[in-house]
Amino acid sequence: MGFAVTTILLDAIGVGLIFPIMPALLLDLGIKNISDAALFGGVLTTVYAAMQFVFMPIFGNLSDRYGRRPVLLLAIATLVIDYIVMGVAASFAVLLIGRVIAGIAGATVSTATAYIADVSRPEDRGKNFGMVGAAFGLGFILGPALGGMVGEYGVRLPFFLAAGFAGLNFLFGLFFLPESLDPQNRRQFSWERANPFKALKRAILAKELRSLLIVAFCIVLADYVYVSVWSFYGKEKFDWSLSLIGYSLTAYGAGVVLVQGVLIRWMIPKVGEAHTIVFGLGVTFLAVVMVAVATETWMVFALVPLVVLGKVAGPALSGVLSKQVPDTDQGDLQGVMGSVASMAAILAPPMFGWLFKVYTTDGMPYFPGAPFLLAAVIMVVALVIFLKTAQRQ
Repeated sequence: MGFAVTTILLDAIGVGLIFPIMPALLLDLGIKNISDAALFGGVLTTVYAAMQFVFMPIFGNLSDRYGRRPVLLLAIATLVIDYIVMGVAASFAVLLIGRVIAGIAGATVSTATAYIADVSRPEDRGKNFGMVGAAFGLGFILGPALGGMVGEYGVRLPFFLAAGFAGLNFLFGLFFLPESLDPQNRRQFSWERANPFKALKRAILAKELRSLLIVAFCIVLADYVYVSVWSFYGKEKFDWSLSLIGYSLTAYGAGVVLVQGVLIRWMIPKVGEAHTIVFGLGVTFLAVVMVAVATETWMVFALVPLVVLGKVAGPALSGVLSKQVPDTDQGDLQGVMGSVASMAAILAPPMFGWLFKVYTTDGMPYFPGAPFLLAAVIMVVALVIFLKTAQRQ
């Protein structure tokens, strides 16, 4: 648990460092305005997600065959080199290649999550998966704050800082990481199972998983509104500085830590996973609607507690899904879930980025919050599907 959570934490710090600088970095590379930068930023995020879609089931199956440790270490070492390449990128094309490599290396989130499944009792997996979200949240406390502050001295410096964190992560794993997957629970690697499209097909055909995976898809799709347009939304609507963008993400991360690291460990045993999911979906709907219509910076910051309360839904849903498959297939399940999440992450950035551009350029009503209203609609769909699924079980 300790290493898996630390791995995810340091990866999240590396990613979080970069978020505040993306608008300024894209403008530095020659993108002419914030509306266009949001579209190009969406391309970078989509490419990253596409690589994760392809490689998550591959890494999940590799880890089921060879163990979690070698897969994690190889990916982390790749990230060290990749952050350095992105730090010296002089063109959008090089930055794009860097995001391709980062997406491949970052596909090991499914392996780290399978590691947690290995070392957790079935009844504890839901709340332990909450530690994954808490690690991401803590990374978003430290990463964006550091990225915003360091970015003020040089828009490329956060990449090198990210490389340093990834290097520390690699050394930590090299010297201290034990293998979590017992030899008797390993199985042969199968390209058929590692094919992301066949993984999705298996998920669709599995009646006990299908509806729940659609809900998971909707949760990730709606949540990606923050990744897709948050920095651009803050810059366009409120003229936020790099530091303020970083602080806003830091506040978000702090809330996620409290919710997924503390609240969910109390909430699931008290009210159950199903009620936790319903609560999370409903609160997320309310939060994105209110963010969409906020008119002042203080309103956005005041809404952070409501935004992060909704984060209880994802780990609770992961706990429900993990109980549907045997222990020997946990890596495969996490790979499938990763592919579902990656499909959402591929679709979300261009969808939200395009909507942001449309409503921040001439010819349409000015409404930068439009992407958040679309996220609200997606949450309603997720809630309806989950309630119908819960009634059948």
